[in-house]
Amino acid sequence: MSDRAAPPPAPAPGESLTIAVVDPSRARAAILEEGLRAVAGARVVVIPDTADLPDRLSALSPDVVVIHLESPSRDLLEQMFGVSRLVERPVAMFVDRSDTPMMQAAVDAGISAYIVDGLRAERIKPIIEIAILRFNAFTRLQRELTEARNELADRKLIDRAKGIVMSAKGLSEDEAYKQLRRKAMNEKRKIVDIARAIVTAADLLG
Repeated sequence: MSDRAAPPPAPAPGESLTIAVVDPSRARAAILEEGLRAVAGARVVVIPDTADLPDRLSALSPDVVVIHLESPSRDLLEQMFGVSRLVERPVAMFVDRSDTPMMQAAVDAGISAYIVDGLRAERIKPIIEIAILRFNAFTRLQRELTEARNELADRKLIDRAKGIVMSAKGLSEDEAYKQLRRKAMNEKRKIVDIARAIVTAADLLG
């Protein structure tokens, strides 16, 4: 299947976390660090600029990313949304101003928490916890959707293989399925793998 695998869940709130703080202002980063000290066991790493940010975050592999943009341009916001898609971890973004299209773009990019004009130390911990919970809920839904799609594709493949066996051997649908299942058991393989081999061979033979 070509479905992209769902990212692994982030650690639950309260577990030891590595948190990347992206903020060019040392004063504002200090506010974030102060608020993050309330997150038990958190290791906070400040990234003071956005140069090569995807590569730096990939090397750090943080559990959570916190970004603060004082007066973000549309281009910078879109760049940060791209980072959110790449890191596949909870991202909390603080901005001093925004508009409805940018808020919608943040949702579409998978930003777990998008806070406008709300950078206060006492708010940081609950926002991070909500971001993690939202991210994990979204990840679970993604995983369930991927599993459902895979199961449907497997059923279609098995049905096609049954049709090939029925046509080739003059069997009923039930008899064809039993043959597939028996072969899978004898070869210690999944029935969908047997079905895939039959369909591939039929396609090759035209």
